[in-house]
Amino acid sequence: MTQGVRAARARAETMAQILALGREQLAERGAADLSVRAIARDLGMVSSGIYRYVATRDELLTALIIDSYNQLGEQVEQAAAGRGAPGRRFIRAANAARNWGRDHPHDWALIFGSPVPGYQAPRDTVQPGVRVASVLVSLTTEQHHGEGLLPPLRPMPISRRLSHQSALVREALVTDLPDDAVLRCVMAWAMINGAISFELFGQLANTFDPADDALAYAFRGAALLVGFPDVD
Repeated sequence: MTQGVRAARARAETMAQILALGREQLAERGAADLSVRAIARDLGMVSSGIYRYVATRDELLTALIIDSYNQLGEQVEQAAAGRGAPGRRFIRAANAARNWGRDHPHDWALIFGSPVPGYQAPRDTVQPGVRVASVLVSLTTEQHHGEGLLPPLRPMPISRRLSHQSALVREALVTDLPDDAVLRCVMAWAMINGAISFELFGQLANTFDPADDALAYAFRGAALLVGFPDVD
């Protein structure tokens, strides 16, 4: 093993420790009160040493956000891969997102909850942040070019502004879906995300609790909204 490889591995291990301690802080004190110096103390490292990895709270937040998006994206991508009709894989992807959120509620809150005061996410977070949406759009595109999507029960008009916004999404996610399909897919992701957030943030307590059947209903509804014909 060369010295460069050893140095890279040591850096990766230290960064993994920093992220793990950052997640402990998320659970204990929330994103707004993350402390790089406290992590340095926990690692037995001087403040100037940790600044080679993360120099500020915002850099730590960005690293945690990117890592969370990538973990969620990887789990959803794995669930959507393999055999099965696109609609069924769409629901598998939704269930994978829910499972990840239940296993990592503080990370889910970090990336989908209230904005952290004073923090503005850099462009580095954009690509990891669209991994789940990319999976859902890919499955929708596969169905569109295969057996086709079911038409909506009642088509709705699409304004010029909304069509322009759909075109931006289409370009960003590299798909040739028509405006209506893009919009249905994006709204389905909003529906899935909202249902998971309702569960994780306690909005279903004392009503749909446990929420397994309610979220299964929501995910199937999201797939039907997109126009998948086979979601049972």
